[in-house]
Amino acid sequence: MFSLLCFLSLQKSILERVREAVEGKSNSIVMRLFGSSVSYIRGCLFRVLSVGPVPSHLAFILDGNRRYARKWNLGEGMGHRAGFLSLMTIMKYCYQLGVKYVTIYAFSIDNFKRKPDEVQAVMDLMLEKIEGLLKEERIIKQYGVRVEFVGNLKLLSDAVRVAAEKAMRATAVNSRAILLIAVAYTSTDEIVHAVHESRLDIGEAKGVIKVDDVEKHMYMGVAPDPDILVRTSGETRLSNFLLWQTSSSLLYSPRALWPEMGLRHLVWAVLNFQRVQPYLERRRKKLM
Repeated sequence: MFSLLCFLSLQKSILERVREAVEGKSNSIVMRLFGSSVSYIRGCLFRVLSVGPVPSHLAFILDGNRRYARKWNLGEGMGHRAGFLSLMTIMKYCYQLGVKYVTIYAFSIDNFKRKPDEVQAVMDLMLEKIEGLLKEERIIKQYGVRVEFVGNLKLLSDAVRVAAEKAMRATAVNSRAILLIAVAYTSTDEIVHAVHESRLDIGEAKGVIKVDDVEKHMYMGVAPDPDILVRTSGETRLSNFLLWQTSSSLLYSPRALWPEMGLRHLVWAVLNFQRVQPYLERRRKKLM
């Protein structure tokens, strides 16, 4: 019934605006009609999805940027730029749906093993994208997004680290939505770091380190465990990402390369989550 009402309302809205466009013979009205109609349909879709459980945390492994560039014969670095545009779109969809936490795997510690010039190129690109992220005011301000960089930030170049710290300071007052960017990150490094900090906290004489002690010092301690982990390109490997946090998460691996990731993939992931959410919740409670 809700879907039917949405459709009838949408049909009436479209007909009214088409009549305005035809009578006014204005291309600008036609473009506004198209844009507003798409937004309206997406809003209806999200309202239908929100009838079921909405995930609070989605994590993404952004796989396929370079393959996308090769696929379309794009220049060097263009795949990553296309991936950045896709990230902005997916973030907007997530926050419109009501997802509070979005985590992306931006740069692994293992990537530092690449050739020095390649690492430098990635650092330069990362610096550009951090600055570009702050300029995306329509997303950052509209949805009240706080940006958190998680990982061993000491391994970053000085310029990138300063830019990351600037972004965190600039968005620190926001709390409606959280974007976590994993850089210089691997799950094994996170666990070692957490154990080391836990030992320093409790001291040698106080005995055994507990799970709660470790989790308190995790880089990802600022967010709940992900409900859904998405890795694009059809790959099912976790690549040392959130190994501690994803034991009760839905894993989703669409064949689409990251720049091809769109609304239909996000909707399908959420629908699958809603289907298995009772089982995941029971499993999570057993592990507590």
